Amino acid sequence: MRRGYKDITKDGSPNENKLSSQIKTTDVNILLNRVRLDKKKTFKKNIIVSLVLVILVSLISVFFIIKP
Repeated sequence: MRRGYKDITKDGSPNENKLSSQIKTTDVNILLNRVRLDKKKTFKKNIIVSLVLVILVSLISVFFIIKP
């Protein structure tokens, strides 16, 4: 005997009908700010990686110059 059982796979979730009837809006400024923040993060990453590479190459070159 099943009490109150509802097969979600056949009917969909009960909240699905409520959500699909609502209009979803997104603020454009929020999206633009997210894009700006992503660009800043990638720029900072690129700067850090390039600095590490320059330091590594300079240290290796100094090591080979001093060693002989």
